[in-house]
Amino acid sequence: MQVDVVTVKFNKGSHGYWFSPNGLELHLNDKVIVDTDKGKDIVKVIKEVEHVNSEDLSEPLKNVIKIADKHEIEMAEENYKKAEALLPEIKEFVKQEKLDMKVITVESNYNFSRLTINFTSDNRVDFRDLVKKLADKYKTRIELRQIGPRDTVRLLGGFGPCGKECCCYQGFGINEHVSIKMAKNQNLSLNPNSISGLCGKLLCCLAYENPYYAEVLKIMPKVNSIIKTPEGEGRVMYNDLFNKKVFVKFQTESTSEIKMFDVDECNFNK
Repeated sequence: MQVDVVTVKFNKGSHGYWFSPNGLELHLNDKVIVDTDKGKDIVKVIKEVEHVNSEDLSEPLKNVIKIADKHEIEMAEENYKKAEALLPEIKEFVKQEKLDMKVITVESNYNFSRLTINFTSDNRVDFRDLVKKLADKYKTRIELRQIGPRDTVRLLGGFGPCGKECCCYQGFGINEHVSIKMAKNQNLSLNPNSISGLCGKLLCCLAYENPYYAEVLKIMPKVNSIIKTPEGEGRVMYNDLFNKKVFVKFQTESTSEIKMFDVDECNFNK
């Protein structure tokens, strides 16, 4: 059985989520109000309505309630800015409570019925008294969310070793685990400084590029294996995976020479 879904993204979110379009005619970049477990919020349509198998749903779909009007969109922008401006004040609350936590960002939903405070800490934090004081102060529901290094960089931003803004900050979500095997697949130096991002974790771009390299590896010969080329048998010294080139060493009693070939020119057991 197939169902209709629309993919949306929350304010400052990095992943897309499926919602039921609820019979509404929705278009790319529309701002819509959705129903969530934590209340209503405004989200942005990042992929128009499509059909998916119901078996692919991890949980029942929640509905898009309506297309947000101009007043609701303006109210959301004002409340987002209002929440961000509370950061210094909330940090002072944390300092007064002497809690071992670092507040990273403060976010609001569109109608300010919920404040989400993102923080980091090396330990578990008992913030129950803090929540009560903040709720009394701001007259809204308070949610404290402990986040890790990746989410911290995603929220604060910065520039990666490539010189560009971090992928996560630009909204390119990573849904899979990034592993050292991905760096090996791409023939990268395993020096931690070379393959780690600002968060200290493996670069997100390893996961983006890995599918290409994983496929190319299937058609390339193994390094140090003996293969046949148009110029005879030689030993594979290096594979240029991006350009699909093979560097082969030819050894005689008096000379040693390395030549480059297209992988299609080589004969070997795959």
